[in-house]
This record gives sequence, C-alpha cells and structure tokens, in this order.
Amino acid sequence: MTDLTELEQQSLAEIPHPSLPEGSNLYGGTKVFPDYQAEEGQAYFTLVHGIAHESSVSFVAILQATRAQRKGFESAIYFYGPGAMNCMATRGFPTTGNSAFPGEHNINDSLKTFIKEGGKVYCCRFGLSLHGLREEDLIEGVIPTHPLDVQDALIHYAHKGAIINSTYMW
Repeated sequence: MTDLTELEQQSLAEIPHPSLPEGSNLYGGTKVFPDYQAEEGQAYFTLVHGIAHESSVSFVAILQATRAQRKGFESAIYFYGPGAMNCMATRGFPTTGNSAFPGEHNINDSLKTFIKEGGKVYCCRFGLSLHGLREEDLIEGVIPTHPLDVQDALIHYAHKGAIINSTYMW
C-alpha cells in the first residue's frame, strides 16, 4: 500500500474491514408471495426500451421473461427504440464475440438462452435504423418487425390476457 497520511489511516481504521466474514447473510430469505406457475394458455409479454449496458433495465427484463417462460408462460420480448441495440450479435471488442469487460455478453447469452428455451424475441427495424444497426447483425432467432408492430404486438398480447411488463429507460 502507498504511504498514507495520518488522517487517511484514521479514516481506514474507523470501521473494521471486513465488517462481516464472507458468506454472512445480510438479508433474510423469506419469500412473501406464492411461486405462481402459468395456467394453460397464459402469456407474459415484455417491452424493452432500455439501452444495452447503460442500466440494468434491459438485462433484468430478459431475466424476468426467462423466469416467466420457465414457469410455463408463453413468453415474448419486444425491443424497440434504443432497446433494439440489445439484439446485436456484433457486440465485442476488439473483435465480435470477445468481451472487453466481464459481463459484456450477458445480454447476448441470456437472449440466446431465452430463444433456445422457446421464447420469442422481436426487434423493431426502426429502432435499428435510429442507431445505424444492420438487420443481418441481429442475434440468430431474433424476429425483425415493422415499426407499426410495436403497438399491434401490445394489442395482440393484451387480447391474449398476457401479463405485460413494460420497461423504459431514457
């Protein structure tokens, strides 16, 4: 460690570290609500308007849709606006597929898993065009859609009685 001033040493010593040993529980584990499973024909629809890696909004939405799918819900995710960036297979640095930081491909990997397990992923072509993204660079299995489909997809899933999760980040 570098040379520390007396005040820096004092500040470090005020609270002992680590305050709890690794593995200590910080939070209780009681689940309050029932672990609902889908009934026949139930659907779960997620709209994502969040930018990849700029917040946890997009990633958490994918994880929620995957969990709903594993509970038996017909599950679909619709990326639109800046959310379209989440669907790109060309993520990576210095080359596609290489992670420049841990977790860079979390979204890609989670979407691939979601699709492999039977989920549908839609991506608005207009959202792609806003950011200069090419349709041929979508993750395999992502379904490109017309800009007017955003509203009609919402109506479609509402008619099915789907649980609708709409995430938005500006």
